[in-house]
Amino acid sequence: EDNADNVDLATWMLEDAGYDVTAALTAEKGLELLNKHCYNAVLMDISLPGMDGKEAIRRIRANESLERLPVIALTAHAILNERDAILASGADCIVTKPIDEDAFLRQLEAMVI
Repeated sequence: EDNADNVDLATWMLEDAGYDVTAALTAEKGLELLNKHCYNAVLMDISLPGMDGKEAIRRIRANESLERLPVIALTAHAILNERDAILASGADCIVTKPIDEDAFLRQLEAMVI
């Protein structure tokens, strides 16, 4: 997520639910973190500066050690063609902004158990 306010909101929401959170403001930084640390899931904003979220998801899926890692795409663009492209990139599901906190947390819990 490249918007600091959205990062703060998502971090607070997840930490309040008991999750540990590591944030990256670019896809490149997120991929770097994935290569150095073990995570239970990835929340990937689709509209990012530099590499977009779809390309980052494709790179995650191309990495054998990460190919089964749950990836939730976050986007404000919920149009049908965009949804299809996001899912085709390898995202497990899509959550649209603004985020419905309860639905989002239920989806995340189902994926990381």
